[in-house]
Amino acid sequence: MRVQRPDPELDTTDLQILDLLQESCKRPLAAIGEKVGLSAPAVMERVHKLEEAGVIRSYVALLDARLLGMDVTAFIGVCVAHPKLIGTFEREVALIESVLECHHVTGAHTFLLKVRTENTESLEDLIDRVRSLEGVTRTETNVVLSTPTERTRIALDLDEPEGRQRPRRILRERAGRTKSAE
Repeated sequence: MRVQRPDPELDTTDLQILDLLQESCKRPLAAIGEKVGLSAPAVMERVHKLEEAGVIRSYVALLDARLLGMDVTAFIGVCVAHPKLIGTFEREVALIESVLECHHVTGAHTFLLKVRTENTESLEDLIDRVRSLEGVTRTETNVVLSTPTERTRIALDLDEPEGRQRPRRILRERAGRTKSAE
């Protein structure tokens, strides 16, 4: 069962901090503070609140898989026989380290997996392992030939174009300015 957290209230400064952290989470808090107009302790407090709210889930190093011998990237569409087996599949596939992402999707497949392996032989072994999971009726694999674009960064629109939904606090702040201007 997934835990639902309340939507965090983010303002423009929070979004700026998130954008800078996505660029490099090794950036000193004082440098972030200079960019957003806050002291390092104030930035630390906001970052802590963003972590507590679950907006910041983790800090990681992005590695070059090819330089580490993981030369094959593939997407595996997986069909699961019955909805009752979905939870079991999710738990089992989470234990397979070569599976980088597991998405419950609509369409022809129940799940779409992004995987990385050393070579086609290890990919074949992985496909066999996935096929052996309880409830799996079919798989379809697409091997990646090249990856011209791959992002980990979420685009945060720091400009506020009209008609675009903004985080709730920003909307409330705008409403407050409108009422006080009347």
